[in-house]
Amino acid sequence: MFDYVIERPDNAQCRLVLAHGAGAGKNSDFMQHLSQLLVARNIEVVRFNFTYMQTIEHTGRRRPPEKADVMLTHFSELLNHLNTPSSIPLWLGGKSMGGRMATMLVERTPAQGAVVFGYPFHPPGKPEKLRTEHLQQNGKPVHIFQGERDTFGTREETANFNLHSKVALHWLEDGDHSLQPRKKSGYTYPEHMQKVADATASILTNGANL
Repeated sequence: MFDYVIERPDNAQCRLVLAHGAGAGKNSDFMQHLSQLLVARNIEVVRFNFTYMQTIEHTGRRRPPEKADVMLTHFSELLNHLNTPSSIPLWLGGKSMGGRMATMLVERTPAQGAVVFGYPFHPPGKPEKLRTEHLQQNGKPVHIFQGERDTFGTREETANFNLHSKVALHWLEDGDHSLQPRKKSGYTYPEHMQKVADATASILTNGANL
């Protein structure tokens, strides 16, 4: 069973299928805000819930995410169900865990590439447990928007990850895992989100070579 919403601009230039993070579903503030910004830039956004999140929202009881292979199967089956028209490019994306799933799945789909908002390079406080093996291999382009002080992977840490050249990192000054900067930094969250939306729309509408 699929649980998704499609937000369509009047003149969609491409479709982005957007997966949520581990602890908040398709209707989280971040997912809705990002979608609104992208739709305003002529990106069609499909937000969906993985099966475990559907259960959480139905029962009101917390539960952990399913294993990666279960979520990847759900993601893949949803893409088949959606049957994106060949007339517009398809991209995969997601927040944190959902973005990781997008990068793991993208090579097995017709999608042009993947965009991630806060990649979970490792669990907080456990830098030795990297989740980067597939990002060290050649393939479709991956664009990651990451806060400089993200506890799942800071700017300093990523310099040693040996990521493939296909992986482009876009840094948000003083941002955390939700791209939120501290007030003392002089940057604001709305400014960061506008910057992310502008860059994402440019990437998705100008093609995989950007």
